[in-house]
Amino acid sequence: MESTSAATVGAPRRTRGARAQRREGGGNLGVPYIVRNIPTYDILGEESLQRIERTADRILAEVGIEFRDDAVALDHWKRAGAKIDGVRVTFEPGMLNEVVRSAPAQFTQYARNPARSVEIGGRNVVFSPAYGSPFVMDLDKGRRYGTIEDFRNLIKLAQSSPWLHHSGGTICEPVDVPVNKRHFDMVYSHIKYSDRAFMGSITAEERAEDSIEMARILFGTDFVDKNCVILGNVNVNSPLVWDGTMTKSLRAYARANQAAVIVPFILGGAMGPVTNAGAIAQSYAETLAGCALTQLERKGAPVIFGNFLSSMSLRSGSPTFGTPEPAIGSMVVGQLARRLGLPLRCAGNFSNSKRPDAQAMQEGVMSMMSAVHCGANFILHSAGFVDGLLAMSYEKFVMDTDFCGALHSYLAGVVVDDNALAMDAFLQVGPGSHFLGCDHTMRNYQTAFWDSALSDNEPFEKWVEQGETDMAVRANRSWKKTLDEYEAPPLDLAIDEALVDYVARRKNSMPDAWY
Repeated sequence: MESTSAATVGAPRRTRGARAQRREGGGNLGVPYIVRNIPTYDILGEESLQRIERTADRILAEVGIEFRDDAVALDHWKRAGAKIDGVRVTFEPGMLNEVVRSAPAQFTQYARNPARSVEIGGRNVVFSPAYGSPFVMDLDKGRRYGTIEDFRNLIKLAQSSPWLHHSGGTICEPVDVPVNKRHFDMVYSHIKYSDRAFMGSITAEERAEDSIEMARILFGTDFVDKNCVILGNVNVNSPLVWDGTMTKSLRAYARANQAAVIVPFILGGAMGPVTNAGAIAQSYAETLAGCALTQLERKGAPVIFGNFLSSMSLRSGSPTFGTPEPAIGSMVVGQLARRLGLPLRCAGNFSNSKRPDAQAMQEGVMSMMSAVHCGANFILHSAGFVDGLLAMSYEKFVMDTDFCGALHSYLAGVVVDDNALAMDAFLQVGPGSHFLGCDHTMRNYQTAFWDSALSDNEPFEKWVEQGETDMAVRANRSWKKTLDEYEAPPLDLAIDEALVDYVARRKNSMPDAWY
């Protein structure tokens, strides 16, 4: 479902009139996803890529990966021809590459609103909110544990943004809901308050299966068996360990023909080498093994090749985010994923800042631009990430979605046609005049430039008269206004009742557990 023109599904709407229409209740004017019209940025040559791949093969063959607490996974590997020694599995060079050939290079994740379905893979780019923070923060209440109310608020903000394409998953941890039951509330909230594609739980196999079952209630069992409607984001325990909690959830998604996002989290100097090439080789090996396991569970199941490189302060041991080494490393990961022919999740809008300030945006832009240029198809953590992912900031969420709007225009590239070359304007204006009122400008002014909803472009004196606000203050006002004006997309009453009934029955079947 690729397009050759940014004027189709991937084209941004970049008009002040469109923004005004959104403010006046004209609806969300975004696109379901971006079709990139700029090339990826490939930084390594063939020899260097082969050396990384050979190193990954050596890691897999000579060191191996442990698969703990999942006998079924070990049986899969044994039948596939891997060598098993207790829970450690080693693989002959090239074996995993062959296994993942059955995974699709591109697939559709369907949304309950068909107009919001996303294409993952190829030249397509999907922005999704940040994921997994136990804390939230805003300028009014400061940093605090996330609640189910915060979770729903963040879904509403994502749904309201024309620049995001996906509802995400655990946007924040709702710690006021029991651990063993919060996945019900989270998945239901995504379905209720958004009509976009969403992610399910991965913290236990039965929670993954509950998430998938709720998707079956929404879409129908037969449809879900044949189509991807939910994602599960599973993490390697780097270095070189897959634990049973993750592999069982991974297999649950694959078994149901749903997409697992396979992601190692390598903190350079702790869970991996301090050198970029070594960390990339390790992450490649770990991710490739997870992707292959999905195909052994169900051949042809969709899977996303994921990566999360990070650095650390070697003086203190603290993680650092938005730094240049992981950003440039993401470029190499993109090249490797394309050689495998798998959709890519890589990088995002990362920051270690404790508030929505200049550090947050500097680090976020560094890492987000690496996601754009490395060719990432599914960009988790596109909005809200602060404090090393320990917190979701309401203000930074809004600031980041505004930046995502700019990236829509950036990824659209430069159109070269008769209108864009503007020869009629040169002929009309001539030397020494101006283009403000010419026919070409009047035809194009509404769509010529992306227009930020938050940036201040007024003269200094007017900015002073209006209160001397910075972007964080303007973002604070923006998210409050958005929540005040939010209206949930309609959901079929019978489906809603069936979901509520399923959640109630499943919750009543188990006692609360807070760990």
